[in-house]
Amino acid sequence: MSQEKLAESLGLTFQQVQKYEKGTNRISASRLLQIGQILGVDIDYFFDGLSRAQGIESSADAALQKVLASSEGARLLEALAIIDDVHIQRKIADLVELVLALRDIR
Repeated sequence: MSQEKLAESLGLTFQQVQKYEKGTNRISASRLLQIGQILGVDIDYFFDGLSRAQGIESSADAALQKVLASSEGARLLEALAIIDDVHIQRKIADLVELVLALRDIR
């Protein structure tokens, strides 16, 4: 697919897509998910081999790929990235862990 056709599908200009390609502009998780849908690939396609190439393989990598594979996960990560206060981020992580713990009790 050409950059022009991708830009049109995304509702962007050709120049904006070029900025993504060059790394001038950051691609948000939701935009990456949208690009994957347009190209007909899962979001993990964009990360294929990344951990292996860097010699890093961890449960955190696997968890991140799993989260990014869903639109809800991408939304959650994008929202969390907006929060600059590390204390609030910790409280959100605590809340998620509490929800998981309560789920296990039932």
